[in-house]
Amino acid sequence: MDGKKDAFAMMRAAQQGKKQAAASSSSSAAPEPSTSSATAPPPAPVFKGSGLGAGPRHFVDPANQPWVEKYRPKNLEQVSAQDHTVQVLKKTLGSSNLPHMLFYGPPGTGKTSTILALCKQMFGPELYRSRVLELNASDERGISVVRDKIKNFAKTTVTTNHDAAPAFKIIILDEADSMTQDAQSALRRIMETYSKITRFCLICNYVTRIIEPITSRCSKFRFKPLDTSSTEARLRDICVAENVNCPDDALQALIRTSDGDLRRAITYLQSASRLASATGEPISPEGVQEIGGVVPDWVLRELGRALGVRAGEDEDGEDGDVEMKSARGSPFDRVRAAVEKVSREGYSAVQVLSQLHDLLILDPLVPARAKASIALDLGLADKALTDGADEELQLLNCCARIERAVRGV
Repeated sequence: MDGKKDAFAMMRAAQQGKKQAAASSSSSAAPEPSTSSATAPPPAPVFKGSGLGAGPRHFVDPANQPWVEKYRPKNLEQVSAQDHTVQVLKKTLGSSNLPHMLFYGPPGTGKTSTILALCKQMFGPELYRSRVLELNASDERGISVVRDKIKNFAKTTVTTNHDAAPAFKIIILDEADSMTQDAQSALRRIMETYSKITRFCLICNYVTRIIEPITSRCSKFRFKPLDTSSTEARLRDICVAENVNCPDDALQALIRTSDGDLRRAITYLQSASRLASATGEPISPEGVQEIGGVVPDWVLRELGRALGVRAGEDEDGEDGDVEMKSARGSPFDRVRAAVEKVSREGYSAVQVLSQLHDLLILDPLVPARAKASIALDLGLADKALTDGADEELQLLNCCARIERAVRGV
């Protein structure tokens, strides 16, 4: 027994000795970090991963930025071709009394740019993030978004310690015509409840898709397609700023291809300038039409000759005449040969019909009775294509009817 007790006592003594040695070593090494920390700077933090806070904030280089965003209006003075809307908004900006607003019109006419410029001019860069909520209703259009995200932002109070800024917030709902009926009904109640501290701006392409209780609570502003002079002036300013050599005929092709959509025109201009810089050739109307996905003029004129419409001559007229002479036979055979050639080139039938409409309806040599019949035929063909009919068959049927109407049969 005494031997066992001595063994246990020796084990306990050894453990206590180890603890004392560890304590003495830690106490002797403790002053070293304090002396080194007093002289050396703290180490730089190491960020790992790719989430929020994983590195410095990313800044976009203006040279790599899309021109649509780079040249977006910064204030109401830079908004093009919407004079009436800009004048009304300037008056409300001076009085700081803004109603609920509804912007509607075709795409690319400046609806979103106008309200963003108004908010930046009204709140400034400091309050913009806390006072403005921008949502794309085409992605977030359900009733849950209205009840949660929109309602939570609408009911938050506004600090009134800023003398220059008005005492309300703005919620921008882009593409509001994509919202469901239930979501619009829930939005109507929120607009009523929090109208003292929150203003709504709804942006849509089709005002008829917005329910009547919402449209009656908003001041409606119609944005019209941009006229030729406004689009040309804006494009020339961008060409000067970006040092792009764009001839007049290419600029007119840009304006015709965009069809009043300034955003589309700027995008096509940037694509054409990159293509021209890569190939070393100047911007051409043919290149602009190729980028825009429209049917070239010479293809359309060749189809018009098969339909019996002489819509001007061009440098490719001889080739078109040879092509038409090779298709001997009845007028239907000539129309079928021209339609087959257009279809094999891969052009969209909807785009062909749209450009045929402008070619035929604006032609002064086509009689008025024939134009009325042509308009009906184009409408029926477009309806059939929308329902999913075969493109080549519908285009052949429509062109055959147009050829008969032009001949007066």
